Amino acid sequence: MKNTPPVKDIGFAKLDFARRTRTGFGETVFGPGKTPEQMVGIFKAFRERRLPVLATRCTSAQADALAAAGVPVKYDSVARAIVSGWGRNRKLKGRVAVLTGGTADIPVAEEAAHTVEFFGGTADRFFDVGVAGLHRLLSKIDAIRNADVVIAVAGMEGALPSVVAGLVSAPVVAVPTSVGYGVGSGGVAAALAMLNSCAEGVSVVNIDNGFGAAVVACRMLKAR
Repeated sequence: MKNTPPVKDIGFAKLDFARRTRTGFGETVFGPGKTPEQMVGIFKAFRERRLPVLATRCTSAQADALAAAGVPVKYDSVARAIVSGWGRNRKLKGRVAVLTGGTADIPVAEEAAHTVEFFGGTADRFFDVGVAGLHRLLSKIDAIRNADVVIAVAGMEGALPSVVAGLVSAPVVAVPTSVGYGVGSGGVAAALAMLNSCAEGVSVVNIDNGFGAAVVACRMLKAR
């Protein structure tokens, strides 16, 4: 077909070089299940086209293989994110506040924050502001209100997004995490609580899906 986007078949993957043209956002790669050698092949192909690429849920072995192959990347071990071609995505106007209920939620929140930054947005981090100590959230609420979108990341009972949505005018993207004790069922309890929120303006992504929340937030910024 005449308008078929350019795709490069490298055997184990078919790389989409036109995603940024279609969607306005650069390519992303899901790290789990890919060998270090496969990751090198993918990143080299995008580097040849001078296209930015983000890989999520990555291991240090994958990052080490890229460095050994001479591919310039940035790796964040907390977010488990590898970025090449940083700064090449179009800048987005507006700010995204990334909140966590507790310290244990930070890896998911950092995945969200790094994704926002990869796509050209600005991420402001507000960690450990959960409802178990509501004064911590209230002490930061004025700064949080400056955001155009809020990403609220929480496990346990998942109350943080509901509380925040009642205090800010920005849309809230809720991210349930698998943090919690037995009855939390690996984040199911938090997800159900967020889906049943009585607060207005809350949308919910899948458990531990910081990446997905960031994409939603960036599309909101782009739509503005």
